[in-house]
Amino acid sequence: MPPTFEVQDISFSYEAIPAIRGLTLRIDEGDHVALLGANGSGKSTLLRILDALYFPSAGSVKFKGEALTQKHFQQDEFSLNFRRRVALVFQNPDVQLFNPTVFDEVAYGPLQMQWSKEDVMRRVDETLQFMSISHLRDRPPYRLSGGEKKRVALASVLVLDPEVLLLDEPTATLDPKSQSQVVDLIQQWKGTAKTVVTATHQLEIVEDIADRVLVLEAGAVIAEGTPSEILSNSDLLLRANLIHAHRHSHGGIVHSHPHLHGHSHHEHEH
Repeated sequence: MPPTFEVQDISFSYEAIPAIRGLTLRIDEGDHVALLGANGSGKSTLLRILDALYFPSAGSVKFKGEALTQKHFQQDEFSLNFRRRVALVFQNPDVQLFNPTVFDEVAYGPLQMQWSKEDVMRRVDETLQFMSISHLRDRPPYRLSGGEKKRVALASVLVLDPEVLLLDEPTATLDPKSQSQVVDLIQQWKGTAKTVVTATHQLEIVEDIADRVLVLEAGAVIAEGTPSEILSNSDLLLRANLIHAHRHSHGGIVHSHPHLHGHSHHEHEH
C-alpha cells in the first residue's frame, strides 16, 4: 500500500520569499498528524500543497502513489476523484463560505460531484445533524458566529465523507465550547481509516488530536515524535517559538523557565 502522502524534498516560495524549504514527510492511511509551528513556519502552505491548491517549485508530492502535478489536475476525472477524497478546511471560514444559506453551502460539494438530488438531500441532512447545525440550515452564513461558521465550513467538507481531512488551525479564535466540540470531532476519527492532518500552534489540543507530531520552523521539519515526546521537550518548543520563557527575579538572581501558552480545553468546561 503506498502511503496516503509522500512528500519528497519540496520547496515553495511566495514571490521569491521561501515558505517551504527541502521538506520531506510521509503520512500513512489512518495517521493523525499535528503540524506544530509558530505563525510563518509553513504549516498553512504545506496543507495547501497537500490539497494540490499549490504545486511545489521543486521536489514531488504523491497521493496514494500518484503524483500531484498541474498536468494531472487538468484531467477532470483525476481532479474530481482527488477533491472527493481529500478536503481542506481553511483557518478563516469566510474564505470557504459563499452560498446564500447554510443548506446551500453544505449541498454545494455534492452538487459539484453530480450526486442525485435524493442523495444530496439525505447527506446534507445527516451532516447538519451530525454537526448540530440543523437549526441554522436556512440562515445566511455571513450572519453566523465564528464557532457556527467553523462548524458549517467543516460540514461543507464532511458531507463528501473524504478519506483525508486537512485542518488549518481548526480551533483558533473559537470560544471554549466550540473548541471542545471540534476537538471531540477529531477524536471521533481516531482509530478509523480517516487520515487527519491538523496544523495548529495550540499545544493544549495536540495530545487529543494527534498520534504523531511534526514541528515546523522556517518551512522545514525540525523534529518529529509522539505528542508526549514533543511536548516534554521545552528546548525544542522554545526554539520553534511555541512557548516563551518567563524571567523571574528571586533575591536579585534572575532565571527563566519555559511557559506553555494556553490552557487545556477541558479546564474551560466547568
